[in-house]
Amino acid sequence: MAELHDLTALEQGALVASGEISSRELTEHYLERAVRLDDVGAFVTLTPDLARERAASLPEGTSPLHGVPTAIKDLNLTAGVPTAFGSPAFADFVPEVSDAVTLAIEAAGMVSIGKTSTPEFGSPCYTEPEGLPPAVTPWDRTRMAGGSSGGAAAAVAAGLVPVAQGSDGGGSIRIPASCCGLVGLKPTRGRISGFPTYGDPVGLSTSGSIARTVRDAAALLDVLAGRRAGDPAWAPPPSGTFLDACDREPGRLRIARFVEPVIADVVVDPACVTAWEMASRALEALGHEVVDVPVPLPPESVPVFETCWAVLTALSVVPPEREHLLRPLTRWLSDRGRAVSGPDFGLAIGAMRRFAAEALVALAPYDAVLTPTLAAPPLPVGALRDDADPAADFEAQKAFTPWTSAWNVTGMPAVSLPLHWTSDGLPVGVMLAARPAEEELLLSLAAQVEAAVPWHARRPPRW
Repeated sequence: MAELHDLTALEQGALVASGEISSRELTEHYLERAVRLDDVGAFVTLTPDLARERAASLPEGTSPLHGVPTAIKDLNLTAGVPTAFGSPAFADFVPEVSDAVTLAIEAAGMVSIGKTSTPEFGSPCYTEPEGLPPAVTPWDRTRMAGGSSGGAAAAVAAGLVPVAQGSDGGGSIRIPASCCGLVGLKPTRGRISGFPTYGDPVGLSTSGSIARTVRDAAALLDVLAGRRAGDPAWAPPPSGTFLDACDREPGRLRIARFVEPVIADVVVDPACVTAWEMASRALEALGHEVVDVPVPLPPESVPVFETCWAVLTALSVVPPEREHLLRPLTRWLSDRGRAVSGPDFGLAIGAMRRFAAEALVALAPYDAVLTPTLAAPPLPVGALRDDADPAADFEAQKAFTPWTSAWNVTGMPAVSLPLHWTSDGLPVGVMLAARPAEEELLLSLAAQVEAAVPWHARRPPRW
């Protein structure tokens, strides 16, 4: 007999809607699991009293995820709940306001049970926050969950919540999705509001979905998507719901593919190449045309991206008396960012947008793009982190994630799908991207792939 956490988020929402179970019962189920089973470093804060109060007083809702428990990343402002941005420098910070993501989750009638772990300011691609347990993949608890949405992915993969939001400025949703055997969806630029901070002037970062199925990821995107009057940019509205797009046949598509790394000269692990080849064959078996293409971003784009990334890290301003609490990597990146002049930063943004435009033009004839998600299966905890040499740490991160940031540069929507497992049981994701604002087509294709190569029945140890 299936337990509640065996069900998809949408199945749980349907049970709440039918009255077969209450949101309070679901919330208690997940709170108990989060307390008993969080040996994966998923949560930095649990909010049981707030969750119970909210579950008991929900108004009637129209979202398919109404009444379903979830969690909010520690980078997202949540009024009245400690939000440390993964840093000891903000250990005592409690926001007075919530951001657009938190407000959207609440408006949809979802129930957050706590804040998920993230590395300092969401910068690294691993989640090993200072003074806290690392976020690990439940498929092998000695290995990383990825980052920066590592806590969210660990929570979903371990069955501590059915679905969760993450944020992604260089792969931070798709990286942990690959490490944890999940669906990780980064939507197109402007799809989800950055209210009220609008802290990314470059346009690299966006929130998105982490889920066990494509349909759950789409349903959460329906919850999160939408613009506010003050947003600097927004994506055109979809033709219907993103969930409905999962039930439409995509038709015969032209799909570009490449396996050469974009931002690092690294040998790709054979398991990741195998996953990419398997995905190519699966797409061809579904009737799609798969075409090899050159890497659409040149090597010259890498230092431009690094300049923008360093400046964005430097924008996370810490009071001088607390700077000593920052990790060496954060201090190194911030120093690098502060050394960039205003005109040089403007030139870097302009150059990045030109590189993005060239890539978008090169990929315009294709409906989707296929690459590996990562250059290796999930690595042991600590394999990338190097406090003694932050520059080496940064280079190791680039070598592990040589494709994901390309789609942050172009603003294209992208999704990591868990299509492969190694012989020793480690998940390996593959990544599909689509033209800007074409999440509906991307979700239609991803749902078709999931139906042909299902993964939902897989469960990690101690599920």
